[in-house]
Order: sequence, then C-alpha cells, then structure tokens
Amino acid sequence: MAQNKPTEGKGRGRPRAYDPQTALQQALDVFWSTGYSGASLDSIATAAGMNRPSLYAAFGGKHSLYIRALEQYWDVACAEMQAALTDSSLTLREALLRFYEGQLSIYFSGEGQPRGCFAIGTATTEAVEDPEIRAVLSDRLGRLDADLEVRLRAAIESGELRGDVDAAALAVLASSLLHSISIRARAGKPRNELTELVRKAVSVICGE
Repeated sequence: MAQNKPTEGKGRGRPRAYDPQTALQQALDVFWSTGYSGASLDSIATAAGMNRPSLYAAFGGKHSLYIRALEQYWDVACAEMQAALTDSSLTLREALLRFYEGQLSIYFSGEGQPRGCFAIGTATTEAVEDPEIRAVLSDRLGRLDADLEVRLRAAIESGELRGDVDAAALAVLASSLLHSISIRARAGKPRNELTELVRKAVSVICGE
C-alpha cells in the first residue's frame, strides 16, 4: 500500500540560513572598516556568513548592498538624533549635548580604533564619482540640517536664542561640528577631548 507523501511546505524551497538584518550589519561593519573600494565581495560574504551567490540573491551586487548599509546607518543615527532634538523637556543646550553625545557613542562603538561616522568616513570619498551615493549623502545631510534648524527655530520662539539669529546658518554650523568630531574621532582624538570640544561649541551655538 503506497503511503501519502507530506505536502506541507512543498515548493517553498530551503529556508534561509541567515538573518538579513544581521547579514546587512556585518556587511556594514566591513565597509566601515575598509571603505567601499577596499571591501571585496568575498570579505563581505565571509563576515555575513554567506556565500557569494546567496549574497547576490539577497542584496544584489556590492553597490546595492552598500546603499542598503548606508541607508540603514542613517536610520539608526537619525533615530538617536531625533530622540534628542524632539525631547520637549530639554533645553536647547541639553538637547544639543545629548545629540552630540549620542553620535559620539556611535563613533566610538567599534573595537580597537574609533570608527567615526560611517557616512562621512566612506560615502564622501565615493560621492565624487558615484551619483547614487552622492544623492543619498546629499539627501541625508540636508535632512540633518533641516532637523537642527527646526530645533533652533523652536529655541528662538521660546526665547532661548535671540530673535535675530539666522537659524538656517546656525543649523549648518551645528551639523558641521558633528562632521568635525567624526573626522577627529577617526584621526585618533580621545573621546573626552571631543566631549569637551562639543561642550564649548554648544555654548557658542547657544550664544552663552
């Protein structure tokens, strides 16, 4: 008597042996350490625990994987920024100090040498020749300036800043400080020194 074969799961194929988010984070770490040009598909696949065909099937080629990693980094970093800038219980000075401290925590999150900002450290080099990377970088930097400008305008309305302050220009100055401490972190400046730099710069931004 023939036995009936189980049909449950038929045609679904072999289940994935990896977690896409974990694999993407591992790829991000490779790009962060070596830069886009220095990262090979073999090194990314090894770090992600995947073979090259699986990597292609999941993310496409190296370029599309880098774009995904860049966007994921911005999502995480911006969540930290927004948490500080939109907290209505904080004064402007408190909000900015928390804003920069959150990013410093990211810049010094790697093992060994500080990594700085993933976007500033890797995308700025590639943006010169790569229009897609340039577009992502430009868009996210523009959003950062806009978020800071909103917080600064709120400080003007509440009387924390003078009414004649140019909020847009001050927002660019505030974001430029963020890029500066990222570069300095990657260049080996200790965190306590950068924290002190932030404290003094925030006093200037707040007009103290």
